[in-house]
Amino acid sequence: MTAENGSVPDEGEVVTYERRGPVAVVTMNRPDYRNAQNSVMTYSLDAAFQKAVADDEVKVVVLAGSGEHFSAGHDIGTPGRDHHVRYDNAAVMWWDHVDRPGGDQRFARESEVYLGMCRRWREMPKPTIAMVQGACIAGALMLAWSCDLIVASQDAFFSDPVVRMGIPGVEYFAHPWMLGPRRAKEVLFTGDRFGAAQAYEWGMVNRVVPREDLESETFALAEKISTMPQFGLALTKRAVNQCEDLMGMRAGMDAVFGLHHFAHAHNAEVGADSLGGMTAKSMKASATEKDGAK
Repeated sequence: MTAENGSVPDEGEVVTYERRGPVAVVTMNRPDYRNAQNSVMTYSLDAAFQKAVADDEVKVVVLAGSGEHFSAGHDIGTPGRDHHVRYDNAAVMWWDHVDRPGGDQRFARESEVYLGMCRRWREMPKPTIAMVQGACIAGALMLAWSCDLIVASQDAFFSDPVVRMGIPGVEYFAHPWMLGPRRAKEVLFTGDRFGAAQAYEWGMVNRVVPREDLESETFALAEKISTMPQFGLALTKRAVNQCEDLMGMRAGMDAVFGLHHFAHAHNAEVGADSLGGMTAKSMKASATEKDGAK
């Protein structure tokens, strides 16, 4: 991974990697910012996943978030936001976004670091498990949905509130397949949070466990899976993914990605910016007000 044409605050290792027997643990490590995903984190995650795939001893990969929360989603306001920094593309064959104007810049960047990366990680040949606690919001849903299984703590909560920006959901638009069409509409139309128990009832997560048991339950599941034949697991994962795509998921995402960027362009044309004037602070305030009104 290389970065050019910009400075990024040194926050140390924003992603950590460790091996626990046959299980690789990839951990987002920006707890002071609720593991908000900047590009440094995205490319560090990609490097960690590549390392796990290349290691023959690794059978299963667990994706985790350090601290109280799994992830608050895309970084739209921390000091480490690095959307104007150049990185080597890894997910798509496209030109770099830096120095491109308007919609060209947004389309190039989001094709690479958002939609492209999540698709790339979904296609890893090894089983992946998202271990989710606390917040899993917007861009964090994309990370969890890219994984094969999700184990959530009882205090986990989920939402995709970006319709508040006038944008129809995050870039990896798996909502109708992960939630079902009617629930997807309700989640998007309202921007409301839904808890782990609701996510389990809807079939979005595999298991819900007490917070204190999250790690042990996740690793017990990972170790059980690790005893299966590696090539058989890879083929089975591909089989299920192919069936999802035959149900229209990949084509649907491509169609909605166009709507997503039309919304960005509309915002930029009629307002101050492509996010409809919303910031991390105002998004959080809106969510707090809605939660308090229930």
